[in-house]
Amino acid sequence: MSQALRVGVAGLGTVGAALISQVAHRREALTARCGRGIEVVAVSARSRGKDRGFDLKKMKWFDDPVALARDASIDVFVELMGGSGGVAKAAVEAALAAGKSVVTANKALLAKHGVKLAALAEKNNVALNYEAAVGAAIPIVKTLREGLAGNEIARIYGILNGTCNYILTRMEQEGLSFADCLKDAQRLGYAEADPTFDIEGHDTAQKLSILASLAFGTKVDESAIYVEGISSIAPADLAAADELGYRVKLLGVAVKTPQGIEQRVHPTMVRKDSAIAQVMGVTNAVTVDASGINPITLIGPGAGGAATASAVLSDIADVARGLRVMPFGRPTAKLASVRKAPMQRHEGGYYIRLQARDKPGTAATIAKRLAQQEISLESIVQRHRKGAPESEVKGGSVPVILITYATSEDAVRKALAAVGRDKVISGRPQVIRIEKN
Repeated sequence: MSQALRVGVAGLGTVGAALISQVAHRREALTARCGRGIEVVAVSARSRGKDRGFDLKKMKWFDDPVALARDASIDVFVELMGGSGGVAKAAVEAALAAGKSVVTANKALLAKHGVKLAALAEKNNVALNYEAAVGAAIPIVKTLREGLAGNEIARIYGILNGTCNYILTRMEQEGLSFADCLKDAQRLGYAEADPTFDIEGHDTAQKLSILASLAFGTKVDESAIYVEGISSIAPADLAAADELGYRVKLLGVAVKTPQGIEQRVHPTMVRKDSAIAQVMGVTNAVTVDASGINPITLIGPGAGGAATASAVLSDIADVARGLRVMPFGRPTAKLASVRKAPMQRHEGGYYIRLQARDKPGTAATIAKRLAQQEISLESIVQRHRKGAPESEVKGGSVPVILITYATSEDAVRKALAAVGRDKVISGRPQVIRIEKN
């Protein structure tokens, strides 16, 4: 039997500790499946004295992750430190340059430097594996890169952030406000003390940029993505969605259009009978529309130490088997620059909630402005919402909910801007796009 694959791990947080535990507990099974053993022989972390539940004495310790990455005692370098640059980038570059395969769970690093790192891996004939960077335990990277290599992909979309999905689920099921759900998510450890990166859609955007590259053969380009978060979503929107047969999810969507690749992250209404609408709590899901097959939806835990570590270990096992594929499914030299489809050209249905002034002519004015932009309405509902505050009831305004047929983003924005200038609404209109599924 071949010599065991010697693994060096930089970063011993929740995922790193879980990985080392899984390697130890599944030693025999891994050897049987890979044809050789897998051993963690060296580690690096910020603190050597912290109790992580395993014996560090059996492993070589490095204060400097870059030194670990270059060390001759390891065959594969596992980067679990995080961050889009700094020591994580330096260590990964050092490992690849030294002819060592790299496994990482670092979406931020890949979103910013993925193409350059992939080129370095190709140059040195080593692997750059990153299944855990998107969707944790969901094997979406291998599905796109290998499982669907013979299919043309038209669209990929999904729930890629468990924090946002947890908040929207609680808001829908319990009628809680966004602020109350966010506080609870922070208390439970689902949201960071500063949750901006998650709730404003940036985490989802980084993951989507990687998936779009795999799906369409383009360079990873986070800047090409339109991003909108969930902080504006109110219980009234979720209640209206429910009545209309929809559910609201924060989706990352990448679709091939005649104008280019449309990439967007935003709250989205999806039909309640769709697979992705059933995904609740911190769970993630990704749907792929590809030629020759019905849509495929992969569902699973999108975060957590054990789930993420299982994907990392799967990538390590591929290295142990001697499997190596191009990081983005094709040579980096053949990855095309993203031809960005302008968001203004996006077409689809829209949910629009207006706080309309309760006076003669308001409805006619709104209808006129929509008609000027050739926007047709599927439904219109005007009523005081149940439990509305006294200030709203007495303020001479009433919620108006519009559902449009397919139209353009540009048309919706122009119509609403005109309605605002007409001073027949108060506050900012709420707009949520409707995704076909």
